[in-house]
Amino acid sequence: MKICPKVVWGASVVLAVVALSAAPAHAQAQTPTAAQAPPETSDPDSRLDPLQPDFTLAALPTTLRMPKHKMGFRVTHRFTRALGDGDFSDLVSNFFGFDAGAQIGLEFRLGLLPGTQVGVHRTSDRSIQVFGQQSVLKEKSDGPPLSLDVIATLEGANNMRGAKSSAIGLLLSKKLGKLAAVYVEPLVVVNSNLADLAADPDNNTAMIGLGARVRIRPAVYLVGEVTPRVSGYRPGADQASFGIEMRSGGHTFQINVSNGFGTTLGQLTRSGVNADSWFIGFNISRKFF
Repeated sequence: MKICPKVVWGASVVLAVVALSAAPAHAQAQTPTAAQAPPETSDPDSRLDPLQPDFTLAALPTTLRMPKHKMGFRVTHRFTRALGDGDFSDLVSNFFGFDAGAQIGLEFRLGLLPGTQVGVHRTSDRSIQVFGQQSVLKEKSDGPPLSLDVIATLEGANNMRGAKSSAIGLLLSKKLGKLAAVYVEPLVVVNSNLADLAADPDNNTAMIGLGARVRIRPAVYLVGEVTPRVSGYRPGADQASFGIEMRSGGHTFQINVSNGFGTTLGQLTRSGVNADSWFIGFNISRKFF
């Protein structure tokens, strides 16, 4: 049978039109898949908490959870020249205390299990604090109205070869809308009086940590804390700290002023110098997740 060339040509045109009309439809069907956002991490502890970006305020711990098998590192620095020593020219010539000596702390923490973290913090006066923290409640809009952690520490002087003290306490936090997170932390430090002087029979300290972090910009915060001691061994002044903080990715940078040098729970019971002496310092932390 002889096929007319006009029929072949017409059939070719029809097939071409069908193919061209089907191609955009196929491309449109593929577009939503290609444009889909990457899936969110399955571990909620790895997500940024904008009101609780770090594991501490200035010295007090927070209820931020460490993701399982993730790590965090922190440097604390407290200059030992009081800002009020001498006149203003003396302060400027010492670059606001930055030329003075300092007490430095290095901290490493690790997430063992969901809600369980451990770590070690060593300061340049050769004190070492080992700590463990367990999350009991996590604040949620459709769940508990606050967060609750339990913390326990063991601290030793002279690289754990000297006098030792231990602490146990509760960490409670509450978020206030999208503005701030506030903390109340009842703590007991056993053998806080490392000198154990016969003239001072108190060897233990009960204190309440009070603190807040206020978000003033998307990644900028004001931080404040005070640790009034309510009973037991309590020399000097209750330590207080205030600072401004910036978050950048996994880093947190904080400049603060404190009336003491304490960055461990044991040191907080002992280190308030007096109510009129304030020292500049800073914290730098890095989350590896």
